[in-house]
Amino acid sequence: MTVAKQTTLRERVTLAGAGVHSNAPVSIVIQPAPINTGIVFLRTGLAGGGERIIEARWDKVSMTELCTVIGRKDDATVATIEHLLAAFSGLGVDNATVEIDGPETPIMDGSSAAFVEAIDQVGLVRQAAARRYIKVLKPVRVEHGGAFSELRPATSGLSLDVEIDFAAGVIGRQQKRVDLTPDVFRRELSRARTFGFLRDVERLTKAGFALGASLENTVALDGERVLNPEGLRYPDEFVRHKMLDAVGDLALAGLPLIARYKSFRGGHKMNVSVLEALFADRSAFAVIDAQPRREAARAEAGFGLRPAMYSEAN
Repeated sequence: MTVAKQTTLRERVTLAGAGVHSNAPVSIVIQPAPINTGIVFLRTGLAGGGERIIEARWDKVSMTELCTVIGRKDDATVATIEHLLAAFSGLGVDNATVEIDGPETPIMDGSSAAFVEAIDQVGLVRQAAARRYIKVLKPVRVEHGGAFSELRPATSGLSLDVEIDFAAGVIGRQQKRVDLTPDVFRRELSRARTFGFLRDVERLTKAGFALGASLENTVALDGERVLNPEGLRYPDEFVRHKMLDAVGDLALAGLPLIARYKSFRGGHKMNVSVLEALFADRSAFAVIDAQPRREAARAEAGFGLRPAMYSEAN
């Protein structure tokens, strides 16, 4: 399924919170952006009042340990971008500028739900340019220690098949498959929260991670117990969150993918690595425009965005 026109937000929207790893307070302003902008971060609040533009692209990634970070450590970075990028990708937002005054995107409730709600409040507009896609032409795969991530050709859209395998019985082996649309993202993935084990807290905090983690933004596990009083939002919330992360990381391709994605025991590093492998082989992909509007009308009608949320850009 391809949608003919690029999109951006109808109006700006502001959110505030703290980073799950840094615990630093941060606010973001998501601004509409012109055609072919893609998703870019405007990092403000730097020393001397400086600011930097950082494109949300695979070749701007500087770290993938526990979260995805873009930018240069010696200049400016933005961490934990995956949940916001997942909201953009899941809802079909092509162009936006994210002004951010701190080093890490706010964790909110540990999922993409707050970002989805904010985008839905202002809605999207179609822009006067065809949407472009990256179409995978042949299989690309990365492996490490029994884990793998791969991209394979597809006729339309992005489908995902994600499997996880944890020794802890409360998680165990879980698998989920979806064809990504805005409705599917909202219903099946957007509310799935990040998770972690109580046994790892001391080690992570000593390393400077998880300083802002709490039961308000993380599913906390102690042995075989879920510590959050409200329990899980989905019986398989763990694999759904890993899939949400994959949607966000794969958005770093820079354009929507037409591909089948599959992973086993993957994570941020392998999600980015499979993009690196894809773009290292020029014969493995092509950049294509969406089909003409009259040919896409039926597909666009079923794209899943609520009709009232769309309007035409002037």
